[in-house]
Amino acid sequence: MANKKSDDRVSDILERYGAKIERQVHTDIAEDSGYTQEYMKFKKETQPTLSFYERLCKNIGKAFKLRINEKDEKKFSESLQTAHLDITPSDAAAFSILALVVTLVSSLLLILGIWFATGIFSALAVFLMLVICVFVYYYTYNLPARFAQRWRLKASSQMVPCILYIVIHMRHSSNLELAIKFASQHLQPPLALDLKKIFWNVETGKYSTVKDALDAYLETWRDYSIEFVEAFHLIESSLYEPSDENRILILEKSLTVILDGVYEKMLHYAHDVKNPLTNIYMLGIVLPTLAIALLPLASVLLQGAIKWWHVILLFNILIPFFVFYLTSSALAKRPGGYGETEMLELNPDYGHYKSKSHYVKAFFIAIPFFIIGLIPLFIKKDYSFAQFGITFLQDMKFFDYKTISGVTAGPFGPMALLLSLFIPISIALFFAIAYRSKTKKLIKTREQTKMLETEFASSLFQLGNRLGDGLPAEIAFGRVASSLRGTPTARFFSLVNANIQSTGMSVEESIFNKQRGAIIYFPSSLIRTSMQILVESVKKGLQVAARALMSISEYVKNIHKVNERLRDLLADVVSGMKSNMTFLAPVLAGIVVGLASMITTIVNKLQTMFVTGEVSGEAQFAGIGSVSNITQIMDISKMIPPYWLQLAVGVYIIEIIFILTRTLVSVESGVDELGEDYEISKNLYTGIGLYIVISLIAIVALTVLAGIAVSAAVA
Repeated sequence: MANKKSDDRVSDILERYGAKIERQVHTDIAEDSGYTQEYMKFKKETQPTLSFYERLCKNIGKAFKLRINEKDEKKFSESLQTAHLDITPSDAAAFSILALVVTLVSSLLLILGIWFATGIFSALAVFLMLVICVFVYYYTYNLPARFAQRWRLKASSQMVPCILYIVIHMRHSSNLELAIKFASQHLQPPLALDLKKIFWNVETGKYSTVKDALDAYLETWRDYSIEFVEAFHLIESSLYEPSDENRILILEKSLTVILDGVYEKMLHYAHDVKNPLTNIYMLGIVLPTLAIALLPLASVLLQGAIKWWHVILLFNILIPFFVFYLTSSALAKRPGGYGETEMLELNPDYGHYKSKSHYVKAFFIAIPFFIIGLIPLFIKKDYSFAQFGITFLQDMKFFDYKTISGVTAGPFGPMALLLSLFIPISIALFFAIAYRSKTKKLIKTREQTKMLETEFASSLFQLGNRLGDGLPAEIAFGRVASSLRGTPTARFFSLVNANIQSTGMSVEESIFNKQRGAIIYFPSSLIRTSMQILVESVKKGLQVAARALMSISEYVKNIHKVNERLRDLLADVVSGMKSNMTFLAPVLAGIVVGLASMITTIVNKLQTMFVTGEVSGEAQFAGIGSVSNITQIMDISKMIPPYWLQLAVGVYIIEIIFILTRTLVSVESGVDELGEDYEISKNLYTGIGLYIVISLIAIVALTVLAGIAVSAAVA
């Protein structure tokens, strides 16, 4: 009886104080890590691009209280929570409504202003206004979903390293809370921020335990990355294994699950994305480029109904938006778990990357080319080719403006067309120079680091073997350095050994000392994390450290194999689209510009010869008719000037390079801002350079051919 009363008292004490003790334990973990302050600081530092959107939505939400239905509220809430946006669903919906109203009012005022000033009312302008308003509303309404998708894409690229760090930590210390803390400290945002928010949710009382908070977080990934969820559940199940051997097998199984899951999903995605990207290329590049070839004749036959600003609006605004929408849809289906994991903000050269000086330098280099391209618009004094001894083009002028009934049209001259090439050159140079300058240092560092990390895996295995043989870590570094002599990683081990031998530093100090630590010269997250695991595991024994290093080595090799297989899967898509973007599209566009020049030259020369009386209006072309009939149908003043046509085509190619390059980098590497900027600079040099060369050759060759052919045919 006494024992029963004693048991009741113990149970009562456990019930009364158990929850309190548990909360204190978890609070201590969180306070020891500084998660409260660190979370807010981390959020502020890693989301500078979203702060303006958040402030704008908050201000609009205060001014306009908007009620939304339950379905939309749930959709907004999920996206806002995933993207860590500090606004309400009502704020986001109010922003999209206000954006629609502002766009609609601005467009109406613009159309009415043009109507009152010129007396021209365009039904096409009204239609385009409605299209733009619908697009603005659709885009702003889906901004939270886009932010969430971008967050998931970037976070998912860090899933494999996340599981790796947790498994490595739990091999020697079966504590889930400490393992998650360890992963959050060594991963990069945004996944690191998500893991820290797990502790934040426990600390604020939203969940009672870290496991509950973790399970709730994993549910947000169930529809996007089931292998990540399964890997974490396997890790959790290892906590209940009494046998150490079975526990380690389950941990290793979790890493295999996520690697196999990522590979399988990327395999399906690589096959599924081929057709959409091919359709994007055909509908967004090939067909519009071929349509441009018909525009000069179409504008004449339609008696000037198609103006040059219609072409610019269509090819520089509407079609790029269409291509952007299609590529965004293709990217939205990209599975998670694979991609570039580097965090730019952690790089020592990040300040150089974000500096505005690159754009200032590029501006001063590009602006002279831009001014040269504008010369035909400002210099009205004209010259004929005859003044320079070019007889077969003697009646043609350099810029060739036409004034009919007091209205000036043009320029139609081939020299104006050639000078117009300087405008796309200037725009391409501005971005190519700025992006190349800002990314040069970081790309070089990234490539060197990747080469080093590839070799470092085998070096870790050797170091683990030495520790497994019972050799102290202070001596093992020197032995491994001598056996790896001549390799990049030998320098790292030599620096560690030198610090230990010459200054008497500990292993931890010799690696991480702020003044002389070897890690200073090797900015690699893999090397840093491996050495931190080594320092921690050595405290638990040499055998523990040896197993940890060998595990890291094996896992890194497996991850490298999976990455290479995934690159092979995507190689066809990436290389095919890249060759189309930087070769076929510029070549097609350049030939089209040359054809436009030829058509304009033929019509211009026929009209000039007819007006000056060099050829009779009854002169016949075999199978076509008289010159007078042709010139009546084809009035050059109603044509779209080749100058403006080339501008539309050149800017269009630049926009397509931007859109497709960002798409291909995202398909291959996930969210990779550095890779996007670097690839854009390369593709701009290649694509626009080829476009300018082909256009120059086509304009000169076809213009000369047209002049000679017309003169010979009429003679």
